[in-house]
Amino acid sequence: MKEQRIDHRKNYYVVLDTETCPLDKDFGGVSPDNMWVYDLGFAVVDKKGTVYESYSYIIRDIFIGEAELMKSAYYADKIPMYWKQIKEGSREIKSFYEAGAKLKEVCKKYNVRAICAHNARFDYGALNNTQRWLTKSKYRYFYPYGIPIYDTLKMASDTIGKQKSYIKFCERNGFMTSHKKPRPQLKAETLYRYMTNNPDFEESHTGLEDVMIEKEIMAKCFKQHKKMRKALFE
Repeated sequence: MKEQRIDHRKNYYVVLDTETCPLDKDFGGVSPDNMWVYDLGFAVVDKKGTVYESYSYIIRDIFIGEAELMKSAYYADKIPMYWKQIKEGSREIKSFYEAGAKLKEVCKKYNVRAICAHNARFDYGALNNTQRWLTKSKYRYFYPYGIPIYDTLKMASDTIGKQKSYIKFCERNGFMTSHKKPRPQLKAETLYRYMTNNPDFEESHTGLEDVMIEKEIMAKCFKQHKKMRKALFE
């Protein structure tokens, strides 16, 4: 996409999403400590969700280098689609190192205020886990040093999730948790269904496409102008 001019008076953010395959398919449960990243999407956006640059990388080290493990990925049925899009040029194959270098480059270029993800603990853990395995723990952290990590799940929980209209939307459409005391779901898919008034919307479950949903959730949270938790580690 064509790059837009940088306005240094603005705050810029990176919104990021990953797709993963399990290291041990018999591990049980979904833990970032058991995941390797094969699809990484991220975009530079402002508070309103305007996109300035975006990237969609298929991680060669995992997607090709661990082809057998890829068969146990939750969305393994998408592998033929990925190959088709790679051949068409709509996605790029990059090494994990190259993907990380590009993330660092755009963060520096835009003086990024924070890196955001929905349920950021998962993406943070899975990216670090992949980094440590590929470098034999020589390098342990994937994210550029010193940049705050925001979790749009926390942000939405403190803003959209408390709105009466959202609660009613979830109750009406069956988007409630399965706890003893059910609460409205806060999954990105459910939040976007509410925001677009489309209860049938389904996430793509591919990195960059899901980023385009999550950056809208982030923008909606900022638009509320209410006190909210943002940082993953707080």
